[in-house]
Amino acid sequence: MVAAAADAVNATGPGGWRRAGIAGAAIGVLAAGAAAGVAVERLTVGRGMRKKARLALDATGPYGSLRGTPGRAVADDGTELYYEVEEAEAGTPADQEGSGAPGARRRRLFGRKSPAPVTVVFSHGYCLGQDSWHFQRDALRGLVRAVYWDQRSHGRSERGRSQAEGAPVGIDLLGRDLKAVIDAAAPEGPLVLVGHSMGGMTVMALADQFPALVRDRVAAVALIGTSSGRLAEVSFGLPVAGVNAVRRVLPGVLRALGSQAELVEKGRRATADLFAGLIKRYSFSSRDVDPAVARFAERLIESTPIDVVAEFYPAFTEHDKSGALPAFRDVPVLILAGDKDLVTPSSHSEAIADALPDAELVIVPDAGHLVMLEHPQTVTGRLADLLVRSGTVPAANVGGHGSTAQQPGR
Repeated sequence: MVAAAADAVNATGPGGWRRAGIAGAAIGVLAAGAAAGVAVERLTVGRGMRKKARLALDATGPYGSLRGTPGRAVADDGTELYYEVEEAEAGTPADQEGSGAPGARRRRLFGRKSPAPVTVVFSHGYCLGQDSWHFQRDALRGLVRAVYWDQRSHGRSERGRSQAEGAPVGIDLLGRDLKAVIDAAAPEGPLVLVGHSMGGMTVMALADQFPALVRDRVAAVALIGTSSGRLAEVSFGLPVAGVNAVRRVLPGVLRALGSQAELVEKGRRATADLFAGLIKRYSFSSRDVDPAVARFAERLIESTPIDVVAEFYPAFTEHDKSGALPAFRDVPVLILAGDKDLVTPSSHSEAIADALPDAELVIVPDAGHLVMLEHPQTVTGRLADLLVRSGTVPAANVGGHGSTAQQPGR
């Protein structure tokens, strides 16, 4: 893979863009923690048939179709961050004063001096977007006030302005971005912070830089498939020798690929069908995931430009927010991970739980990195329980949680 990437950097002449696309997709997907191993059937079925199948799957599910009231926050470097708000329906428990937080904390968070409703803020992961919360959004809409946002350079948010000028991305920067979204979309009232993967790191960075916000306004936290640090030690399920070799060259290769983004993107589009199995391998663990959901995950990941993949990758090896975790000790915390997550292994969630002994730790069986898409019933149910424990809502009736199991006839 490294040799292919090196060839792609200098790709010229007929077929060069294709080699660049293959290398870009392989390296980019590995860096995003979303691929490894090509499914045999993808290589043996005709390309035309695969294209027709992808188009059919794109039309099958409504995944990513839910929309709220749009808004834009402005980051400290001027980048516009896109978010959407789902309001709680009038008269629902979430639209009323909270009822379950204990003692003085309940009075501070839910007292009559703070009439604003509780807002649940969802932060997504690397190479994804706010639509990755599709099932949770579907189940909770109307029951709670919720904010879904796209991290800088992802989804509908603007490409990071400081990154366009050559500045690196850091997790601290993402924490400040989250603060800008909160200031714009939920300037008052209690907050519940939910983060998946990079989104969980963003939540930790917020707590590290704005501890008073956590102390005064945060009612609960959910950290899903994430890590507080030591990501440089993750093997992605690869042999140790291979991982060490990739780590040595990956940052440079990504920078080189990012500098030829147009060439690489052309190749990625042309060879995307070859990598569906790769993406599925690192996104999911279950054998019966709905093909339309797997295709939805592909679309989310494929939509992230290679230069954005390159810009964000170094931030993860430098990420260390273990010192920020004590900020969450006085609030209900849910820590959830898939037992077969090869990107942020469940051992990283267990390490967070060691620092927060009163937190609820849930390791979901037969689940990969995109656990909220793979096992939405479990994730949404645990989130609903967290909302009850924090006093955000008095009952956990969230209706159907959705299903990603393959349906008969598909």
